Amino acid sequence: MQLAMMGDPKLMEAVLNICVPIGSSWSCENMMREFLLNTGSTINEGRLAKGGSKFTDDYTLECAVCEMNWRDFADLGSPDKVKVSTTSSEHSVVVYAFPEDSVMPGHVFMPRAIWANVVVDPQTFSTGSPLYKGCPVKIEPAQEEVLSAEELVLKLYRRGKNDL
Repeated sequence: MQLAMMGDPKLMEAVLNICVPIGSSWSCENMMREFLLNTGSTINEGRLAKGGSKFTDDYTLECAVCEMNWRDFADLGSPDKVKVSTTSSEHSVVVYAFPEDSVMPGHVFMPRAIWANVVVDPQTFSTGSPLYKGCPVKIEPAQEEVLSAEELVLKLYRRGKNDL
């Protein structure tokens, strides 16, 4: 069965949605898990950002995402969206969730954009650069809406000011 699924993501998703046994180690009893967040640029993220398209739906769809291993994705119940939080739960952001073969179990990937910046540890350890690789985060399925870059900026930096 594994070989048949490798080339067809839709088939893999269908099998994961059907074959996850209730009460097993893959059950959805504990819907929040800890992961190591890795961020980085993607070709489309760079193209959209450098092209001045940060306030477009295309940019949101490219960057407001969390890619995770298929098994971790199934473990969380194959959600459309996830809430990614700092381990202290002080900061969080809702993004679209996608399974991806290239992501190792226990790790997640988010394009380096404002959504990832919400949960990346700002500590630079005297390097001048935040921890963009291996940052611990908590992830759980979410029902909230994914905010655009503009909406997220207003939410984070408005601080109660109504005169923007």
